Amino acid sequence: MLRIIKCALVAIIGLHALFYALQNVANLEAAHGSLVYVMSGADQAAYPETLFFKSDNPALAWLALAIVLIGEFATAFFGLKGGWQMLAARKNDVAEFHAAKRAAAIAAGFALLTWFGLFMTFGAAFFQMWQTPVGDGSMKGSFIYAMASVVTVLFVYHTPDD
Repeated sequence: MLRIIKCALVAIIGLHALFYALQNVANLEAAHGSLVYVMSGADQAAYPETLFFKSDNPALAWLALAIVLIGEFATAFFGLKGGWQMLAARKNDVAEFHAAKRAAAIAAGFALLTWFGLFMTFGAAFFQMWQTPVGDGSMKGSFIYAMASVVTVLFVYHTPDD
């Protein structure tokens, strides 16, 4: 039963990322607009200055959105692949089941790169997106998504598979 739960949890990482990626695609203009808004530093009263740069360049925001989508789709792909590979190996010995977890770890890595690296490091720290309601919601959500993925994979990797 524990192996099946682990398979399902990894697949949920994939589904979670897939749903967000598809919602971003369905709302592409709004997602782009949010990035332009955050990257421009508009309405940032608490810390209006930066040592870095602000930009309202639409092309830079499209590039950022493309990177976000690549991260979300990669997380989705490896999460679903990992869940499937683990499910296929669920009746195998401990070593083979553990080896089937590789894609799950890659999914968690992409989740961290996307939601911690892009949203929390670049969005929140570099572009100070926490200062606006739109940015703050994205920042808080990204923390939840990244940590849920990592905690899941830690559980999957570090609880016994016997």
